[in-house]
Amino acid sequence: MRERIKENLEYLKGITATPGDGCTRLPFTREAREAVEYLKKIMEEAGLEAREDAVGNVIGVWRGEDPALPCVMMGSHYDSVMQGGDYDGIAGVVCAVEIARSLREKGISPKRDLVVVGFCDEEGVRFGTGYFGSGAMLGERDQAYCHNYRDTKGISIYEAMKAYGLDPEKIGEAAWPEGSIRAFLEIHIEQGPVLDAEGVELGLVEGVVGIQRYAVSVLGRADHAGTTPMEMRHDAAEAAAKVMARIPDWAREEGEGTVATVGYIHTVPGGMNIVAERVEFTVDIRSMDNGHICRIADNLREALEQETKKIGGSYEIETKLATDPTPMSREMLGVLEESCRERGYSYRYLPSGAGHDAQEMAKAAPAAMLFVPSRAGRSHCPEEYTEYEDLARAAEVMGELAEQLII
Repeated sequence: MRERIKENLEYLKGITATPGDGCTRLPFTREAREAVEYLKKIMEEAGLEAREDAVGNVIGVWRGEDPALPCVMMGSHYDSVMQGGDYDGIAGVVCAVEIARSLREKGISPKRDLVVVGFCDEEGVRFGTGYFGSGAMLGERDQAYCHNYRDTKGISIYEAMKAYGLDPEKIGEAAWPEGSIRAFLEIHIEQGPVLDAEGVELGLVEGVVGIQRYAVSVLGRADHAGTTPMEMRHDAAEAAAKVMARIPDWAREEGEGTVATVGYIHTVPGGMNIVAERVEFTVDIRSMDNGHICRIADNLREALEQETKKIGGSYEIETKLATDPTPMSREMLGVLEESCRERGYSYRYLPSGAGHDAQEMAKAAPAAMLFVPSRAGRSHCPEEYTEYEDLARAAEVMGELAEQLII
């Protein structure tokens, strides 16, 4: 299993728009198409019926004795961030394929379908959203959604899908009927330092944090940087900077692992000698307690109101994403724990500070996640690295859970 996982991930590393500088595999691009075709190929080699759905998810099915029974689904996403790592998401898809292959090779006769999925656009980098493929599977994406969100070049999801060869008018066909999924399983790299620092082999994920993301625009007036007195300026950069500087402290005040990040800043017109007319920035807030998230969001709006009033300006704020904290299945975690014990693998329980497709799919069915160590906790960067032995170990443990669920 280890060698097949290694072979497939080593090949997929080469499918990037930034060769030699991390993995860049954005949705509805040439790289996405190449990855989907490769995943379909290895799914078919593993004995699965492979297809691409209406939104770009790649799906492989091992038919059970009674396809009418709710299926067991496992997988992750195949897209990446800009210049990201080679294991985030895609390692979970490859592991799921190998789990299905190994169970077939054992001669198991499943009572229900085992479905492997590689989700499209979990990261949300290109269009500023997230969980597009898994959200569509739950029936939570429509044509209006596709028209509403655009990338930095002004291309909408709708337009990108058409250029990619998909029909956004058929987005509803990606939705699975209610009750058709019995459980969702996901293997993922930790993307944090805990397992690696403590020398622990596997992480049993207790739950996934809630996330709220906002796109903010602070509006002022452009003026000459040398001739406009300070008291006569409507400086959008001044107001925006004062708000942004307070955001990290709000997260520290909430505590309990709450984090808040300003990840993108853009100033218009952007000249060194021009008072800023407009400043755009993003805010990402995460916590296992929704109250912490909402208080920071309230603080953000209050501070924007105060600071823009001082400069005689205004602001706009758009919610890009809002997900609630999501617990994983205690029953399935118990099976994973027992499997770790039987094999002598070290493990610990921990929350996920990153969002995952399992968080979305848990709306429809019980979900379970296994983390594997990320070297030095690095992720979303070219330095991201996970040992193939760790991935094979996780596939072995998750495979036992999948076997119990399908027979």
